[in-house]
Amino acid sequence: MREPDARDRAAFIALHASSEVHTYLGGPRPRDELERDVPEVPGRWPGSFVVELDGAMIGQILLRRATEHLCPAAVGKVDLGYLFLPRAWGFGYAAEACAAALDWLEDVLPGEPVVLATQTANVRSLRLAAKLGFSEVERFRAWDADQWLGLRAPVTSSD
Repeated sequence: MREPDARDRAAFIALHASSEVHTYLGGPRPRDELERDVPEVPGRWPGSFVVELDGAMIGQILLRRATEHLCPAAVGKVDLGYLFLPRAWGFGYAAEACAAALDWLEDVLPGEPVVLATQTANVRSLRLAAKLGFSEVERFRAWDADQWLGLRAPVTSSD
């Protein structure tokens, strides 16, 4: 994992224009809109990471404060999000990268609770959430689909 840079622009556009990637995210954005709107160095903010394989971007990990766009139980907590190009699915890259991002967050903000939201229809994402230690907090309806919200309790040290 690394910070995004200019060489990632084409992969960011492909990621956000992919109908496969956005099956459970409300659909892809139009490629021409992305070409116009994506900055030269996309996704450049704290908590945004590029997942790289053999020198090329295969995904993105996002850690950001949840807002009311999710649900009241998530507001103010850190929200873990991730997107991977379809060619990277099924190899464990998302689990490895999300775990690394959660470790990074624990170093930066020790004890911070983290939420993860996904559509209930997204079985792969639900499996990943369980593997990462998220437990269901609630289900809710948003974006015309049933959603699942999981919470990963803060890591506590045993002194």
